[in-house]
Amino acid sequence: MELRQILYFIEVAKLEHVTEASYALHVSQSAVSRQIFKLESELGVDLFLHEGRKVKLTPIGKLFLAHMEQLVKVLDNARQEISEFLDPERGTVRIGFPSSLAAQMIPGVVSAFREQYPAVHFQLQHGSYRELVDSVIKGDMNLAIMGPVPKNESQIKVEVLFREKFKALLPSKHKLAGKSSVKLSDLKDDLFVLFPEGFVLREIVVNACGDLGFKPKVTFEGDDLDAIKGLVSAGLGLTVLPEIALSEYLPDSIVALPITEPLVTRDVGVIIPANRELPPTEKLFYDFLKEMAPSFGL
Repeated sequence: MELRQILYFIEVAKLEHVTEASYALHVSQSAVSRQIFKLESELGVDLFLHEGRKVKLTPIGKLFLAHMEQLVKVLDNARQEISEFLDPERGTVRIGFPSSLAAQMIPGVVSAFREQYPAVHFQLQHGSYRELVDSVIKGDMNLAIMGPVPKNESQIKVEVLFREKFKALLPSKHKLAGKSSVKLSDLKDDLFVLFPEGFVLREIVVNACGDLGFKPKVTFEGDDLDAIKGLVSAGLGLTVLPEIALSEYLPDSIVALPITEPLVTRDVGVIIPANRELPPTEKLFYDFLKEMAPSFGL
């Protein structure tokens, strides 16, 4: 079994078309077909079903694909580690993050790191809370900055960077907009704009309200921070968001107030795999995050 055969197989499986795979691989269609035939002959099974000009994976082909994708990932990681061992200050950092950290923290952290290591390349990947945790566990990436950090994941190592407070965002015409702060209980009769169910930022807010004996009246939901703030700006409800997600600019139609009782917070930190060593360049970045943690807090 040759690496070339594996790469051709993965491309055909992805595109479900031999001709299109040959274009993507920059080789002839006959070369792709020949290598797939050799691979199937060596394995003694059919990996594809032919449906006209298209192909589909057989059940055993799907199992084989999962293993081969993992193999290619291991090979890529090995190449990266060898390259970074020779020169860790010119390697690549792959890092995931949620939307609530995209506007301020991620650009600030990357910029500060690049001042010390200007030749390091970054691959940034946005994802939900669960997607980030699963990606680090599976090895799709080795680092994710997120908040809150997972507490009961045995395959994840957590380094808390800082604890962040939440603020209430009210329409400027709200009766409490002129206050310097607000209690969460003061908002129990209001309409809320929150993330959909399943989002961790919604869970934090709902749990905080539940501890006070009320369930927030959610009239609008959105999975985009700007959309949620837009709905608040239009006077369609209020929301509760972490400070770092607010950005420096808020329109005059929104008032952001500290929540004094109870304190609604989340721990923001970096997660890495518990059972894998970080490549040298990503280890540089991870150590940088820990050293700079005091300056990241709000």
